[in-house]
Amino acid sequence: MKHIIFFAVIIIVTTIITAFTFPSSNTIHSFKIKAIDGSEIDFSKFKGKKILVVNTASKCGYTPQYEALEKVYEQYKNKLVIVGFPCNQFGGQEPGTAEEIVSFCKKNYGVTFPLTEKVDVKGDNINAIYKWLCNKSENGVLDAEIKWNFNKFLLDENGKLLAYFPSKITPDSEDILKYLK
Repeated sequence: MKHIIFFAVIIIVTTIITAFTFPSSNTIHSFKIKAIDGSEIDFSKFKGKKILVVNTASKCGYTPQYEALEKVYEQYKNKLVIVGFPCNQFGGQEPGTAEEIVSFCKKNYGVTFPLTEKVDVKGDNINAIYKWLCNKSENGVLDAEIKWNFNKFLLDENGKLLAYFPSKITPDSEDILKYLK
């Protein structure tokens, strides 16, 4: 009987230590990624703000959404961070280098919100953040399949996934803005 109690105590203590040592994978705040300029984007720095994650491309029919993204970012920047993830997986619509992407976004749409390095948002080389965003088993909320550019994921102030929006839902639509008002 003493052995059973001893092992039960060990299991309980190990569980408690593990819970405090490893951050919950149910928030985006445990992720970091390289920014397009080579610096680091640490999602834990966005605690207290909503986050809108968008896979972007410069040569897509949805590319004009950059304008709405920037307007929403400017209007709600006290409570929202937008992070663009350039991706070349859909029709080769983001072929540029990091410098070309930044130049295009600034020149054509005045983009000031953070952009990451170019990533894969599906497939064998899926970025860890997108793996988390697209799998209910990891994010605890929903499964999503990225089928094209400009899919959007909205996360709450605690880094929990709130909603997913396909490409056709614009950043300034009431579907998204209702979460920011």
